[in-house]
Amino acid sequence: MPDNLQQATRTGFGRFLIAVYAVFAVAATSRSIVQLTTRFDDAPIAYLLSAFAAVVYIIATVGLARATEASRRVVTVSCIIELVGVIGIGTLSYIQPQDFPEPTVWSHFGSGYVFIPVVLPIAGLWWLRKTRQQ
Repeated sequence: MPDNLQQATRTGFGRFLIAVYAVFAVAATSRSIVQLTTRFDDAPIAYLLSAFAAVVYIIATVGLARATEASRRVVTVSCIIELVGVIGIGTLSYIQPQDFPEPTVWSHFGSGYVFIPVVLPIAGLWWLRKTRQQ
């Protein structure tokens, strides 16, 4: 990939996107570690889903920061997985609330996080597409 595409991915809005993903990576990782180690039996599915979301956020953060051709493909896949996850878990958390006695990062489409989890993968995919066209 030419250097200008790498720079475009990591500058301007890209820098903001990396920062938001990093905050979510730290927050989701910390939350899931506490939940899994102290209250796993309360809501194992919800807590495991939060841990999975944390891994997706970590992958997206690192991939956006690296901005290589390979990492862009990985970020694209992680954003798609994230979007499917937040829509799927968001929908299920309304349809079958008994399956989610404790919220996950993606419950109710990320309402506990001001709906950023549903916007973030869309913004990530848009940014990857926008910087690809430069």
